[in-house]
Order: sequence, then C-alpha cells, then structure tokens
Amino acid sequence: MIALRGLGRAYLKNGGSAAWTRKEGKSESGGLNEKGRKSYERANPGSDLKAPQPEGGARKKSFCARMRGMRKRQKPSNNTGKDRLSKSLRKWKC
Repeated sequence: MIALRGLGRAYLKNGGSAAWTRKEGKSESGGLNEKGRKSYERANPGSDLKAPQPEGGARKKSFCARMRGMRKRQKPSNNTGKDRLSKSLRKWKC
C-alpha cells in the first residue's frame, strides 16, 4: 500500500478525492458528466448543477457570456482547441 503522508486510511476508505476533480467525473467533450455533477453536489450542499443547454435559453446566454470573458483572459498558448474551456464552449455551441 502507498503511504499517504498526512491523509491516512480515512482518505482511502472514503474513495479519495471527489469524482468531479478526477478524469472519471469529466466529460471528454468538456464540462462534467452526470457522475461529476452528482459528486460536486455531494461535496457542496445546496448546489444544483444542470447538464449543458445547447438549444438556447437564458442559461446558455449567461454561460456563453461568462465563458467568453474567460477566453479573453486565457493565454494564447493555452488556446489550442483541446483545452477544457474550448471543449465546453463547443459543447454549449457558443
């Protein structure tokens, strides 16, 4: 067994870190998958994450406006089209 300094057996018994922080909770096409959203909601009581809304509506408009602002702040070297921000913008059809 690998020695985890400062974390102990309780960390391993509870399954380690939350799924939304690991690859298994993230969607290949950007954003979180259902497992990741449920994991985030368990870790943050009161939150209510929903699946992407690419068809349109107020949520899409708000999301696209927020993420375009993040795109402007992103380093050009990170803007490859394969980063998580680009993938999520593509999934939401922004």
